[in-house]
Amino acid sequence: MNPALSKVLPAFSAVVTLLPMGASLQAQSADELIKNGDGCYARLQTANALRFYLPAEKLEPNNERLLVHISREYRHLASDATKPEEKRRLNAIAVDYAKRAVALGPNDPDAQLAVAISYGKLQPLEGNWDKIQTSHIIKDAADKVVKLDPHNDLGWHVLGRWHQGVADVSAAKRALAQVIYGEVLPQSTYEEAAKCFQKAIELNPNRLMHYIELGRVYAQMGRTEDARRLITKGLSMQDTEKDDPETKREGQDVLAKLQ
Repeated sequence: MNPALSKVLPAFSAVVTLLPMGASLQAQSADELIKNGDGCYARLQTANALRFYLPAEKLEPNNERLLVHISREYRHLASDATKPEEKRRLNAIAVDYAKRAVALGPNDPDAQLAVAISYGKLQPLEGNWDKIQTSHIIKDAADKVVKLDPHNDLGWHVLGRWHQGVADVSAAKRALAQVIYGEVLPQSTYEEAAKCFQKAIELNPNRLMHYIELGRVYAQMGRTEDARRLITKGLSMQDTEKDDPETKREGQDVLAKLQ
């Protein structure tokens, strides 16, 4: 069993015990394991999905799609973790799997997206110098996603988050970064972030995260009514993805400050 997974399985023991053990898993082909893992992912059963994906990885270590999916599940484990050091460890594993996937398929938008998202999850847990370097990686990967697949709404979303984060850096912090690290930070605007989120909504109007993030940007721009309208829209939508509850909590926090 993967050593990293063995450290997180106890927290999910009640779910994992429902799954077939040992020989049953070993008797399955990689395709069967991946299919079962995909079914667990659809039900938001993160640890269960990994219990199928990781044995499949042993059978097909260069399966690019599988590596992308494993990266995603480790990010989901990280979102459930409560301790910062555990979040960092799990997100670092997600980054490693994403990097393996993109090494196999540099022109695969899903692999590039996995790199962008995984580094984006890891970035808040890093030191200042690493945050600066990670920001470049995220931007490069997100740019590749929308170039390779202009209809990828998640690529536009990640690009919007990047513009949003960069626009939020104060002049004082920029000056400090240049003095301490000799690094000129990239610049952007909330308007650029808004354009990316608007594009994401146009491509996929069924993801609540697009509306809430656009609402947050509008709040930062001082467009209070637009912010309230977009966030309220996102909050009214049904949760369908692992991060939706957290996204809603962030939206509720912003909404409360607008009232």
